[in-house]
Amino acid sequence: MMAGLVTGCLAPQLSLLTLLLCAFASTAQHTMGGGSSLSVEDRARPFLVSPDGTFSCGFLQVGDNAFSFSVWFTASRNSTAVWTANRYFPVNGRGSRVSFTHDGELALADANGTMVWTSRTGGVSARRKGLTISLNDTGNLVISDPFTSSTVWQSFDWPTDTLLPSQPFTKDTKLVNGYYSLNFDNDNVLRLLYNGPDVASFYWPLPSLSIYEAGRTNYNSSRIAALNNTGVFLSSDQLQAQAIDLGLGIKRRLTIEHDGNLRMYSLNESTRGWTETWSALKQQCQVHGICGRNGICEYQPSLRCLCLPGHEMTDRGDWRKGCKPSFSIGDCTQECAPPPEQFKFVRVPQTDFYGFDIAYNKSVTFEQCRDLCLRMCQCSAFSYRLDGVGICYLKGLLFNGYTSPNICGSIYLKVPLNIDISAPRVAGLVCRHNVYGTTPRNSWKWTYLFAFAGVLGIVDLLFIVTGWWFLSSKQSIPSALESGYRKVMASQFRRFTYRDLKDATGNFKEELGHGRSGVVYRGVLVGGRVVAVKKLAVDVTMQGDEEFWAEMTVLGRINHINLVRIWGFCSERKHKMLVYEYVENQSLDRHLFDVDGDGKAATLAWSERYKIALGTARGLAYLHHECLEWVIHCDVKPENILLTREFDAKISDFGLAKLSKRDGVSGVEFSHMRGTLGYMAPEWALNLRINAKVDVYSFGIVLLEIVVGSRLQDQRTETGEPLQMPQITQALRYIVDSGDVMSLVDARLQGQFNPRQAMEMVRIALTCMEERSSRPTMDDIAKSLTAFDDEDEHPPTTPEYGPTL
Repeated sequence: MMAGLVTGCLAPQLSLLTLLLCAFASTAQHTMGGGSSLSVEDRARPFLVSPDGTFSCGFLQVGDNAFSFSVWFTASRNSTAVWTANRYFPVNGRGSRVSFTHDGELALADANGTMVWTSRTGGVSARRKGLTISLNDTGNLVISDPFTSSTVWQSFDWPTDTLLPSQPFTKDTKLVNGYYSLNFDNDNVLRLLYNGPDVASFYWPLPSLSIYEAGRTNYNSSRIAALNNTGVFLSSDQLQAQAIDLGLGIKRRLTIEHDGNLRMYSLNESTRGWTETWSALKQQCQVHGICGRNGICEYQPSLRCLCLPGHEMTDRGDWRKGCKPSFSIGDCTQECAPPPEQFKFVRVPQTDFYGFDIAYNKSVTFEQCRDLCLRMCQCSAFSYRLDGVGICYLKGLLFNGYTSPNICGSIYLKVPLNIDISAPRVAGLVCRHNVYGTTPRNSWKWTYLFAFAGVLGIVDLLFIVTGWWFLSSKQSIPSALESGYRKVMASQFRRFTYRDLKDATGNFKEELGHGRSGVVYRGVLVGGRVVAVKKLAVDVTMQGDEEFWAEMTVLGRINHINLVRIWGFCSERKHKMLVYEYVENQSLDRHLFDVDGDGKAATLAWSERYKIALGTARGLAYLHHECLEWVIHCDVKPENILLTREFDAKISDFGLAKLSKRDGVSGVEFSHMRGTLGYMAPEWALNLRINAKVDVYSFGIVLLEIVVGSRLQDQRTETGEPLQMPQITQALRYIVDSGDVMSLVDARLQGQFNPRQAMEMVRIALTCMEERSSRPTMDDIAKSLTAFDDEDEHPPTTPEYGPTL
């Protein structure tokens, strides 16, 4: 393998990444003897590198000042870890050290000297004093005895959440991520298990299928599985899964992820990113425990959680803790349990809860099933289906709930008779128009839509024909007039053909970025104007033309210095694209955070940070208060704040946001959640009506990140646990009360900032994170930031400085 690497390094045509890996692999150590160590301060160099350079081993950053000792793919953009020693106990970014001792033990010590993890191979006999540690080309970290050629310890025997090609998976190993794990069960079948704090259940293979219906067998005493180099995952229980890019020469991994799904990934060496090539579950709601007790999982087309009627989230920050009822059905352990006549049922359509049936009855009527649940105190709901005969399932605990059009039955929730509880709304949470079909109630909207589209098309056609006639007419048109006309035509919002944009982007060659709504490419129009062309994703365009036409008719009129200008669009069958102005200095996250994990994030000066914050506030204030139509962005985050060469902020990706007439309506109903975790307001998860205050909350998070210089969701406690929002707001209140803003501001600025501006930004951020009714408007925020805009960049700081209130 090493010979192949050297030969590859001598090839005349190599990518820069390959050259770097070649140089890296030729200088880094692959094997070490006893007495070797690495300090976390020296984390820029790895502890070990595999001979071919594919894998590296050393300190990997997992938080603001938290690190793990891991093995990762060297060429991966985000240094994807495949094995971690101290997965749940990260060490400090200063003073921590990993050592391979003379007696053959690999040990990880924290800054205070506490031993966080060891390989437990120390204290071996004298004949094993020459133990070595090495990182193989397979990604296996191995402690071996060179004299006997035996393996003393290897990371392959202790997998975390990832399985690598050639790594055996046996009855004694498992992949784990949070409450989810992959392992061989007692019936010898490879399964995915949810093992939560309250209940545990298998969910793959689907529990509704028998072992043989799932294509497995329990005649499987060997209980072994492996991912091979061609992209095939084989198990001795007859499971066979293969990647869609089947073949040799591709770096792969099989990972159980935080959402409970098992996925296979392939590394794209040109982009250094990962592509999903297989997954165990195609429907994410089939994973158990996602929404917790009394929670319902729904996918349309992205996943969201809902509470049962009459229930609310137990913990607003964690859906896995489920929902708690706002009523009581009494204590079934008492002799005086409530009588059946004190209850009624609320129907939750096309919904089921898997498992925890306390009774099952066949060939019964709906009324009989209902009466059985009424008489049984432990019954909290029942499910009734007609499948040739009436089938009745009486439910005790309500876990693993999901809603799907494919479910032919309903859940009937038992609730007290004297409580008014409505069935859940069909509409959910999304920043887009709700479309449920051409029912009599909304069919007029579709009629109006298509009539409007037809009229617009005719007018557009007449406009083009008229313009062509004037420009091509043999009549004598003054050249100055013709030039002016062409300039006006070129500068206005226009419709492009697919061929226009394909040619402008060089067949969509240069990708600028991608997100939920689509992929953005760089293009050059005829005449030399550089633009950004967004190809809308299928899950956006498949919603129908209503959203698209609404966006076009509104966004063509929106123009503000702090909003990315839209120049035009393309709509040809499945091809739907938007054409934006090109903003050359990338997005805020690229300047504020270490996005690629390479430590090369630029340090924005304080004046630039304040300028960006103020510009973003003004842009959002325009959307909320000055547009002819009220625009909610719904996904305010650093990635959607683009920067010009002069570091002026321009908000992007508001084109698919919910649009609503300002007719006094206090909120908007949406059909599913939109946004990014870490920036989403709590009301998304609470089924509340959504208004512009969701953008205010997100802006508060961004504002605080501009001050701190790092992701808020990456902040950790001293024990390495993620900081929760109540802890963050408590810390902010202390800073506002004490005036000690210095401890919060990005240390990379080395004290070069305006403390009055910083304190005002912290104060605003804190108010943005309050309850919705207490949050300010974006107009108020823009005015507050403007009031401090004319100050010197670095005024002298004094101990007497206090909070601005």
